[in-house]
Amino acid sequence: MIQPRWIDPSSPDWPERLAHLDAPLAGLWQLGTIGPAPPSVAIVGSRRATFAGVEIARSIACELASAGIQVVSGMALGIDAAAHTGALDAGGSTVAVLGCGVDVCYPPRHAELRSKIVASGSVISEEPAGTPPFKYNFPKRNRIIAALAHAVVVVEATERSGALSTARWAADLGREVLAVPGSIRSRQSSGTNLLIRDGVRPFLGIGDLMDAVPELSSAIPDAALDTMPARPGSSLERFSPPLREILARMGMQPVHPDQVGVALGLSPALVASRLSALELAGAVMSLPGGLVARTV
Repeated sequence: MIQPRWIDPSSPDWPERLAHLDAPLAGLWQLGTIGPAPPSVAIVGSRRATFAGVEIARSIACELASAGIQVVSGMALGIDAAAHTGALDAGGSTVAVLGCGVDVCYPPRHAELRSKIVASGSVISEEPAGTPPFKYNFPKRNRIIAALAHAVVVVEATERSGALSTARWAADLGREVLAVPGSIRSRQSSGTNLLIRDGVRPFLGIGDLMDAVPELSSAIPDAALDTMPARPGSSLERFSPPLREILARMGMQPVHPDQVGVALGLSPALVASRLSALELAGAVMSLPGGLVARTV
């Protein structure tokens, strides 16, 4: 059974990037097989994420992990959990920074996820064993998430989201911050859209991350880079014009098939047939309530 261990700045496993914090950490508790290691990217966002946001976070993490980039997040509900899950699905390494002791599972429903993270990465915390998830611990842990990462990607966040705290820490530490744009009608994207308005680089694909942080590209083997997806849009060339037209009109927010039919003047049967083809190709996913959403 893996036991928690204490690492401090004198340890050979101490993450060098934590030295960038103004107030140095005395040390960290770590539970897991693989600790924080470069290259790494933090993916954060809303606990009350939309289905589309969850899928976007999972997909980004999966692509990063497939390229050998460690995914860092906070094991919270919503976007954080999706980020860890995506990295695990790709067989990669992921680190969860907790606002409680490493022996405390919070939220409790993430017991299975936590076990998987420990098995292929680690959970870490500056809090002593047994520390409950006090509310004031979470803004504090956000500085560790930001410091460990080469860049922070905010997938969904309201204007009061804790994810924006991580983004602010990242900016203060000189880390690159990227935000996934969303609908102006989506409350979950109000914070990310404000970040973009205020000068944060929009995240439209992994290429944007590599452009923003060249050292990530240099840390990835050429063979892994060759397998990474191109920017959004180029991958659509594999579809026939009618299918591309549906994807283009769907946008990136969940829609009802009837809306697609009305917009394109297609019968419900034809829309259903084309959406089925797109779902089989992995370009569309079905959501509760009869909605569908793009995944590419």
